[in-house]
Parts: sequence; structure tokens; C-alpha cells
Amino acid sequence: MLLGDRPMAEWIRQYATSHQHPVNRALHTVGIPLIVVSLVLAAGAALAWPGLWTLAAGLFIAGWALLFAGHAFEGKRPEFFTDWRFLFVGLRWWMAKMRGRA
Repeated sequence: MLLGDRPMAEWIRQYATSHQHPVNRALHTVGIPLIVVSLVLAAGAALAWPGLWTLAAGLFIAGWALLFAGHAFEGKRPEFFTDWRFLFVGLRWWMAKMRGRA
């Protein structure tokens, strides 16, 4: 399994410990959905609308810029620098946050 034997709630808790600073949390709240939307647009561009590549690339870069800026405020490296699987946890953290659970 991709995330091993650890339950998702444990991954999210660890992710949340690296995202305590309010500015970091706010920038991740915006940056994560920008990255997700960029990937959806890139898929659309690959399938039908080649002109979406520019918008998708811009959103992707902007989303990552916000995440890295947030970590500058936090003073901690992103979790995925030590475990690549955290690339898949950020969206789940964001969804939990939107539901008031993170």
C-alpha cells in the first residue's frame, strides 16, 4: 500500500505538526487547491484544449510558490523532503481542514 500501515489520520496529524504557523496554514489553504486545479486543467489540455497549458502551468507554479512561502514563515522544510508520500497527504489535510478537522 502506498501509505504503508499507518492510518491516514496519523499521516494528517504529522502533516499538521509542520503546518502550525497561521500564515503557512493560510498559504497552504490557497496553494493546495491551486495545484489540484492546475492538474485538472493540464489533463483537460492534454485531452481537448491545448490552450489551457499556460493557465495550468501558471496555477501550478503559483500554488507551489505559496506552499514554499508558507514554509518560510513556518521555519520548517516541507514534510515531503523527508518522505515523498507526504505529497499525497497535503490534499487530505486540506480536505480535513475544510471540514474543521485539522
